[in-house]
Amino acid sequence: MAGLDDVFGQLFSNADAVVLFSPSSSVYERCRELEDLDTVVVGTDNDVGADTFVELPLEFKNVSERIDFGIEGALEQGVLEDGDELVCATSVFSDEMDTVSRVRAIADDRTGIYDLFTKSRAEPSVIKSVLELAIELGKKGQKGKPVGALFVVGDAGKVMNKSRPLSYNPFEKSHVHVGDPIVNVMLKEFSRLDGAFVISDAGKIVSAYRYLEPSAEGVDIPKGLGARHMAGGAITRDTNAISIVLSESDGLVRAFKGGELIMEVDPEAY
Repeated sequence: MAGLDDVFGQLFSNADAVVLFSPSSSVYERCRELEDLDTVVVGTDNDVGADTFVELPLEFKNVSERIDFGIEGALEQGVLEDGDELVCATSVFSDEMDTVSRVRAIADDRTGIYDLFTKSRAEPSVIKSVLELAIELGKKGQKGKPVGALFVVGDAGKVMNKSRPLSYNPFEKSHVHVGDPIVNVMLKEFSRLDGAFVISDAGKIVSAYRYLEPSAEGVDIPKGLGARHMAGGAITRDTNAISIVLSESDGLVRAFKGGELIMEVDPEAY
């Protein structure tokens, strides 16, 4: 009778590297002992002290997004090369590593997720905090009802110049930052009203209730998305900001950079 190696041997043969997503110390040490095979660790924290590590900005529940981000980060860092054959091991059905896949690293297939966090003006931790806030708001809504919201992060001075106030700015004389639990409660409350939030590179809440006035000419957003997404996409083309949009209609969180849709997240998957 054929053994597992006979059936699945092609999955592991001639691989250039093994990519471990949040592995245990024992799994990592065993993989390090493999000859002629590089070991790359991807995770929110380098708990195993890996020499080659790619940081995840958040724990992507979608396995495809998780693997895409890890590969993009490794390519960007020069850890992997275009065309490398990879064995990726991650957890899907439990907290333990239980799924293995064979993936080829292709530089031309990059989604831009890695660049969203590491090559934006705003600090990665700020982008992460805003994304987590939008995901949480998408899960719970406001007082049990779905809401939409638009957060513009980074290049705040230029964003302010390309927008106008819809109402009094409650953050005009404050020095509060996104990520603070109390501030997040305030942002959720204000999200019920129209307008965008403007957040600085370092996470300071610059303004709420801003009507964005960028040129929408040439901005291509998916069909079915409305003015909030158009404004969010357009402002990132006219400035060095990124935008994170929570859709009131379908409940998805989308991120834009350079006028393009970079990432789409379902809050219910987190």
